[in-house]
Amino acid sequence: MRNWFTILLVLLGSVILLFLTLPLFKMLVGTSPSVLLSTLSQGDVSSSVILTMKVSLFATLFALITGLPLAYLIARYEFFGKSFLETLVDIPIMIPHTAAGIALLVAFGHGQLGGFFDALGISFIGTEAGIMIAMMFLSATFLINGAKEGFKKVDIKLEKVARTLGASPLRVFFAISIPNAKKDIVNGCLMMWGRGLGEFGAVVILVYHPMTAPVLIYDRFTSFGLSYSAPVAAVMIILSIMVFLSVRFINNRLK
Repeated sequence: MRNWFTILLVLLGSVILLFLTLPLFKMLVGTSPSVLLSTLSQGDVSSSVILTMKVSLFATLFALITGLPLAYLIARYEFFGKSFLETLVDIPIMIPHTAAGIALLVAFGHGQLGGFFDALGISFIGTEAGIMIAMMFLSATFLINGAKEGFKKVDIKLEKVARTLGASPLRVFFAISIPNAKKDIVNGCLMMWGRGLGEFGAVVILVYHPMTAPVLIYDRFTSFGLSYSAPVAAVMIILSIMVFLSVRFINNRLK
């Protein structure tokens, strides 16, 4: 009976695994290395890829600085409205991305808030800053929730012992809490960064130019068809896989 159950698990798992990997395999096999190198050497492709990775990284770093305190607050404290706060954190990944783009446009492109940033010389329409807030709005949830789960796994007794030995709360946070939750934090950062790489709906509402890689793929597909856009998609898939495997390898070696 146990063998049949194991076979059933393998069969069902293979179906979803095949569904997830077949499109990527077809894309990679169907594009020759010479075409990939030629595509990557094109100025608009290389600039869009670099822009996408750079801005997604900046969005992740900003969310890391501001999101870790929020994740720790949710993980360690009980307070009125905690469930509502957790809902607010989760909402962005539930709404349509184009709707998120419209919401960001209304909030940061017009009105008093937009005017405030304009006075500071910061514009979100057609700029890298706009790409960054679009990526961050729709992917920060992964980082915050990942860090939250990591902090929950840290034995609170370790923090209390450090406090009794005279360590300040801030020192405990950086010396005890973060190091012991680092694997989940790194995973959360990776998920956020990776999700930012693929963001299209909100970005295209706020910023069409300069083009990120997903916008460039869409622009090429609608203007010239599949044969012109597929190599760019293949380049992004390969780069994403390489970065993900590298970060996973590093994270798996963390103690």
